[in-house]
Amino acid sequence: MSELFSKKNKEAFTLPLSKDNPVTVQVLGICSALAVTAQLEPAIVMGLAVTIIVAFSNVIISLMRNTIPTRIRIIVQLVVVAALVTIVNQVLKAFAYNVAQALSVYVGLIITNCILMGRLEAFAMTNKPWPSFLDGLGNGLGYAKILVIVAFFRELLGSGTIFGVNILNYECVKNAGYMNNGMMLMPAMALIVVACIVWWQRAHNKDLQEK
Repeated sequence: MSELFSKKNKEAFTLPLSKDNPVTVQVLGICSALAVTAQLEPAIVMGLAVTIIVAFSNVIISLMRNTIPTRIRIIVQLVVVAALVTIVNQVLKAFAYNVAQALSVYVGLIITNCILMGRLEAFAMTNKPWPSFLDGLGNGLGYAKILVIVAFFRELLGSGTIFGVNILNYECVKNAGYMNNGMMLMPAMALIVVACIVWWQRAHNKDLQEK
């Protein structure tokens, strides 16, 4: 049991949540952060979908790592990821059709997400299944964490709602001088919010500051 939760395994899970976040530190998966964060619900679903796919694709590739010929490893990785993405996409269409429609083609584009291929190449190909699972879970949740933060501020300040529930669209709020900022719903504002998160993270973490 102690080996399962060794220091190395704990770091594989916890580092992507903070000091080695795939979005704010490794600068991966930025495109989907711009595309699906206008509302919280699709952002959460996308984050969970990526987390599930990264975790299980890491495990599968780790199990197969000693039998995959080096020259075709990328093709094998893409086939595994594509199969998992297809399954997740069909599950979303069956049980959360409206969200699947809101995410549109972006679920399918998870196949090309840099986080996935990066973890498969950098970790799963050289580590056992359990550490690979923790690494995939940590990176997926680290990615989801940023998506949720960005979507929270974009939906709140852009639409005045959270999960579609009215928060700021009241007469008393408008009388106080507040108006929804439509620019927050534009993709460029997602990049600015991500930049603010990067700035805050680096300002509060000396290990990430350039010397």
